[in-house]
Formats: sequence, structure tokens, C-alpha cells
Amino acid sequence: MNLEELQWFVVLAETEHVTDAAAELSVSQPTLSRALARFEREAGTPLFDRVNRRLRLNAYGQIMLEHATRSIAEIRTATERIAALRDPNSGRVRLAFLHSLANWFVPEQLRRFRESAPAVGFELFQGPAHEITKRVLDGQADIAITAPRPEAPGFGWRRLYVDQLCLVVPRGHRLAARARVRLSAAAGEPFIALAEQAGLRQLTDQLLAEDNVSPEIVFEATEIPTVEGLVVAGFGVAVVPIPRDGGTSRTVHVPLSNPGAKREVGLAWGRDKTLPPPAQRFADFLSSDASSA
Repeated sequence: MNLEELQWFVVLAETEHVTDAAAELSVSQPTLSRALARFEREAGTPLFDRVNRRLRLNAYGQIMLEHATRSIAEIRTATERIAALRDPNSGRVRLAFLHSLANWFVPEQLRRFRESAPAVGFELFQGPAHEITKRVLDGQADIAITAPRPEAPGFGWRRLYVDQLCLVVPRGHRLAARARVRLSAAAGEPFIALAEQAGLRQLTDQLLAEDNVSPEIVFEATEIPTVEGLVVAGFGVAVVPIPRDGGTSRTVHVPLSNPGAKREVGLAWGRDKTLPPPAQRFADFLSSDASSA
């Protein structure tokens, strides 16, 4: 049963007359009769009772009409949704982004983009880097704003900006007065870190290894605000991006002098997939903003 035959059946069920239905559908009566015969064969039972050369929808036909009407409506809705998705002015963008970008960068970019494209909607997912990249590859997200650059094959990448990393310590800490510090200066300090799969944790582990530091990780958090809260509580020190908003007054962010102490934040997408027009429009917006910065 294809969509056209479903529509023919609905009209036939409403008119209960082959001649009238054929005229309304602009098809010949034999064509409509053959379609009805095929329809009933597939259903496994007659859907109409034949009474005095007219059709009367029977109990089986009532069930089929209910589901046919629903199916047609669902297909029309799907078609409308696809059309909206393909419209760069009113579609939807499925965007995944890092936890650590949720407090300023992503909201600010969304605000600015929607000034020029107010009808574009967003389906947002916030999570760690490994979940973000998986969603892009699985087709659950169109694009991702993440860091560092995904190492897995199959990704397109465009750098948006670079974060400088720092050592965050509580006020009064022995390193709090330093203008800059190498990570080796924190040897012997307990560390608060993100989970091992997090991109920032991988960067931190690389910097520590380069300085031959094997710290005691006293807690693994899922988000940077938790990391900083535990630093304030005196549980240890941590490596985080230098906050754009100045951070809390209860911590000190000491820039790291290690050459690799930076985090590249960028736009990632599936290289083998064509972006829907709204997602492409948003990606172009982010890219143009990055190139002008």
C-alpha cells in the first residue's frame, strides 16, 4: 500500500461510491477498482460491503480508515518537518557542545545568531567531548562545538578560538602570587581533575607527563564548576581554561607557562555527511565570527 493508494482508499471510504471517488480523484473507474482490489488483498479481507451497486464501509474498513487517515497525517507531518529542516531560515539545528562552553560561549553565539535568524530552532545537547563526537558520528547531532580536535577519523574541523590554560588555586595558596607558573611547580599538590575521557583531562595529563609530574588525583569531576568548587574547599589544585568572566573571587587563576598549555576550541562535523541548510548556516556564522576575531 503506497501513499497514493491510502489517499484513494480514504476518498472511497468517504464517498462510498466508485464513480464519485474516481471523479474526485481524476482517475478512471477501472483503475480505482483495481487499486481497491489490491488494497483488500493486502488487508486480507473485504473492507466494503457491496449493497445495490454501492459500497458500505464495514468493520474492517473502519479500522483501516482510522489507520490510513493517521498514516497520511503522519507522512504529511514528516514531509513538513523535513521541509522545515531543509529551510535555512526556519529549520532546526542539532547542536552538541561541551559543558565548559555552556556558561558564556555557546549562549552568546546562539543569542547573536538568532538576531539574524529568529525562526531557526535548536535541539541542544550538553556533554563531555567523547559523547559529543559520538553523537555527531551517529547522526544524533549535526555539528558540535568541542575541544580538543577529535582524533577519530571522519571529522571535519574548524578552529573557533583558543583557550589559555591556567593552574587554579585557592586564595592564600603558595602559588597564588605568581604571575605565571610552570605545571612542575605544582608537583606534590593534590589535584582535582575531570574524568579521564574528558578532552581537558587528556590535555592536563599530557602537560603533567611532559613535566614528569605524577600527581595524586583526589577527585574526578564531570564539570569545571565542580572542579573549581573543590579547589575553593581546599581539596587540591586544578588545570582549567582561564575564565573569560574573571572567575570567582575565592580562587586565583595563574597562567601556565608550559608551551602546550592551551585548548583549541572548534567546530566539528561528520566529513562524509551533508549538513542540513540551517546547520550549515549556523556553522558559517560561527566560522565567519572566528575569522573576524
